Amino acid sequence: MVVLASGIGALLSAKVGLRAPVLSALASGGGVRAAIGPQLLPGVIGGFLGAAVIIGFYEFSPSELAVLQEKGSIPFAARVLYGGITEEVLIRWGLMTILVWAGWRTLQRASAVPSDTIVWLGIGISALVFGVSHVPSVVAGLGGVSGMVVAYITFGNAIFGIIAGYLFWRYGLEAAISAHVLAHVLAYAIRG
Repeated sequence: MVVLASGIGALLSAKVGLRAPVLSALASGGGVRAAIGPQLLPGVIGGFLGAAVIIGFYEFSPSELAVLQEKGSIPFAARVLYGGITEEVLIRWGLMTILVWAGWRTLQRASAVPSDTIVWLGIGISALVFGVSHVPSVVAGLGGVSGMVVAYITFGNAIFGIIAGYLFWRYGLEAAISAHVLAHVLAYAIRG
């Protein structure tokens, strides 16, 4: 899936105005430092917002989820590497890109670029998919959950999905990745 998402992002991202400036600089032999600079502050701000979302998610979670929280947590390396990098490649670089492209080609054929509305639809739908993608591991850990818990997990994770989608759109994939990684690092440092 990561290879497929990577291919979709590489093929379609430039067509819809989405980008990965650092990866592009590496591929073209360009200035990596210049590509990183504009993404640093947005990535840090997104990381702090993401950490607040993660901490709030745990602090206000339904009692059904308390059992899972007591059993132990996801290892730190998995949070950073899978959560911070792999999920961004899958959801933002792959899924969000194809959603924006499909919306643009379906609803705005005459436009040279997708409208902000199409991009926001792509951000919203990919954020919901990101949220739903966290449900199976909770169901596996608990053996079943209520609809309220499914909604809590979906929308709690979708909040960060919107942040990451916006960062990807406005600054580049690496801003979303750095925000996601930093969110997990900060949340782990504060909450464990």
